[in-house]
Amino acid sequence: MSRSRAWRRFLRSDALRRIACRITHCYIRFVYLTSRWSVEGDDWTCRLTREGRTFIVAFWHGRLLMMPLAWHGLAPFHMLISAHRDGRIIAGAMTYFGIETIAGSTSRGGSSALRKILKRLKEGGCVGITPDGPRGPAMTVSIGIVNIARLAGVPIVPVTYATSRRRELASWDRFHLALPFGRGVFLFGEPIEIDAELDETGLEDVRCLIEARMVEMVREADRRVGHHSSSHWTGAGSVGPVRPVTDE
Repeated sequence: MSRSRAWRRFLRSDALRRIACRITHCYIRFVYLTSRWSVEGDDWTCRLTREGRTFIVAFWHGRLLMMPLAWHGLAPFHMLISAHRDGRIIAGAMTYFGIETIAGSTSRGGSSALRKILKRLKEGGCVGITPDGPRGPAMTVSIGIVNIARLAGVPIVPVTYATSRRRELASWDRFHLALPFGRGVFLFGEPIEIDAELDETGLEDVRCLIEARMVEMVREADRRVGHHSSSHWTGAGSVGPVRPVTDE
């Protein structure tokens, strides 16, 4: 076997994936421990838990990195993650935080993922979903998360975070790469209930409500740590030209 072929095989190997998972986990913890964090609105999730209700946590794909540390063990937490190779790295990193992952998305491989999500919710767990994942459009809510919440009879709780030191990557989701030694904020939004009797128009209205609220929460979180919305960000569903942004 040639050296180049052996190297390519290593890059696709389970061993390298495990290393990447471990590094990702360590980086997330390092950023969290070296930053000053505040949390607002988590009383919503505490209230739902006290009432014995499960729920879906919704956050943008670009704000996924620090989400494991927004959860404080109120109930078993599961996260819907793409079955793609990059998704498997994220899934592996999540296991270090005690988070079980469900492979799939709300649109691709949906039937298998849907059954698992409904089962976890019925068992008393909560499920985290990126409603614009795994491939976008960025900050656009898919109807899938609304249908899942309606079928399960559970509310959707929007969550986001922002950090004062970050890099906004030139990826489709404008990934928010949190950097250490800064300030951070987690924001939890009011639960959004989904009426089981909604027709197609009603479901679309709820989808738009969730999207608008999640976009506004990102803006508010950014504002609280000293950032304004990037000049190329014009709102939900509008990606526009993307370039790297560094905020120190």
